[in-house]
Amino acid sequence: MSSTVKIGIIGGTGLDDPDILKNRNEKQVTTQFGDPSGGKIVEGEIEGVPCVIVSRHGPTHDINPSNVNYRGNIWALKDAGCTHIIATTATGSLKEEVQPGDLVVVDDFIDRTQGRKQTFYDGSENGLPGLFHLPMNPPFSQPLREVIMNTAEELGLKHHKQGTVVSIEGPRFSSKAESKIFQMYGGAVINMSTVPEVVLAKEAGLLYSAIALVTDYDCWKDDYQTVSHNVVLQSFQNNVEKLKTLLIAAVQKVAAKNWDKEIQELQMEVAKH
Repeated sequence: MSSTVKIGIIGGTGLDDPDILKNRNEKQVTTQFGDPSGGKIVEGEIEGVPCVIVSRHGPTHDINPSNVNYRGNIWALKDAGCTHIIATTATGSLKEEVQPGDLVVVDDFIDRTQGRKQTFYDGSENGLPGLFHLPMNPPFSQPLREVIMNTAEELGLKHHKQGTVVSIEGPRFSSKAESKIFQMYGGAVINMSTVPEVVLAKEAGLLYSAIALVTDYDCWKDDYQTVSHNVVLQSFQNNVEKLKTLLIAAVQKVAAKNWDKEIQELQMEVAKH
């Protein structure tokens, strides 16, 4: 095990479950970029591996996607000493073969958000100094994705090894015309949170991967119920155990690997700005 590994977990809809941690310690924290969601992080261990959980939408799920302090969440995990982030997210499917209940280890994104802060180098008083044009290919850590995919394979969980996530602003869902356009873009799944989360994680020098749990077919599929918040929550709760199983197993696999090379390479890339 690499002595440097500490894993941040960002819980999405229905997975804000700090009780998966042993020796949990809830901390009120703030950062130079403001408070993380709910003003706190929860530290502890999963099967002996040090982890930190942030509930993306707050402990009572009352923060809409546009109002999440993504910078505060990522910086709180960085301040806590995390080297990796595994994010979970509820998504709609944009492809027939990507079915509700499936897992997708996304490998790219299309940004359809509006006005969200996507950099720590924003010229503000509390921002980092300078200007940073961050390379975004690849956006997700491929070695971390491989660990998650291999773990899903070993567990026999139905999953897709790649897929582009379309991140929309929300909090409303897409119109049918929008959903069909996103299909034309080549999107596999759609959500409201991966951007700017993945961008900020990379800029902060943290290895980041996201596991998408498909809850619905958005609204493009005529013979399937149109997405709603209740549909998303019910579908997520019906399938959340497989996501927890994957998460717990993947954390152990991540901790068993030495990541010094990957961490150093990413930090060198960030340092070049």
